Amino acid sequence: MLVVTGSTRPQRQAPRIAEWVIAVARASNGLQYELVDLADWSLPMDDEPDVPALGTYTQDHTRAWSRKIANADAVIFVTPQYNWGYPAPLKNAIDHLYKEWNGKPVVIVTYGGHGGGKCAAQLRSVVESMKMRPVATMPAITISQEAVLGKPVDPETDFAAYVPSVLQALAELVTQLEATTP
Repeated sequence: MLVVTGSTRPQRQAPRIAEWVIAVARASNGLQYELVDLADWSLPMDDEPDVPALGTYTQDHTRAWSRKIANADAVIFVTPQYNWGYPAPLKNAIDHLYKEWNGKPVVIVTYGGHGGGKCAAQLRSVVESMKMRPVATMPAITISQEAVLGKPVDPETDFAAYVPSVLQALAELVTQLEATTP
């Protein structure tokens, strides 16, 4: 299962929050989780000659991204809410592919000064258009204004109240995975 960070900004909370989500997930079930930091992936905007739905990729980075996503059973997006939406690098990473996303169960975990509900709603609409299967529960973590401005968070203490919603989303994800396993 891939846990994809939604932000590539230099001063971001995404990797730390994603690691916390992975720790909660590993403590709750025996599934394997891999952190995929979009900052580590060079995915230039619109550099393929064909539309992604055709799956005819010419760029090595797109072929590598395609393999990474195609081999995943499910995806957890951990993303900040930027100006009531989600970050452009996440949209670009999703838009680079099409068929590779189809049918995958997905959890959307958002965070921000207002939690991230508007971001989650937008992202849900996009993943549904990609024929992904988002779970109903979308944890939205409210972080302090200081954390929004770059102060490090301590997930163990700052996010304790959000553990139940993350566990609920993970349980829904496991149910979806079990329903598709022959």
